Amino acid sequence: MHENRLAEKGCQVGVKRNLERRNSEMPKMKTKSGAKKRFKLTASGKVRAGQAGKRHGMIKRSNKQIRNQRGTAVLSDPDARIVRKFLPNG
Repeated sequence: MHENRLAEKGCQVGVKRNLERRNSEMPKMKTKSGAKKRFKLTASGKVRAGQAGKRHGMIKRSNKQIRNQRGTAVLSDPDARIVRKFLPNG
């Protein structure tokens, strides 16, 4: 239906679509959906992540280790650099 209207006006369909494509900013930067569930950026730009090693097997871990692994941790700079690529919009 849209193509018929363009044909009546004397426009070629392919040319019209090419012009629309050139004017848009492509490709969009998309956030990795797995990264947005696992990481958060702090106000200063550091990357926070949940502590590793707390999923199972707590009986064989010491109480000190379990206690120290509560909450979240700030990632090291090399790891944070990788994660920031997955989170372009913060």
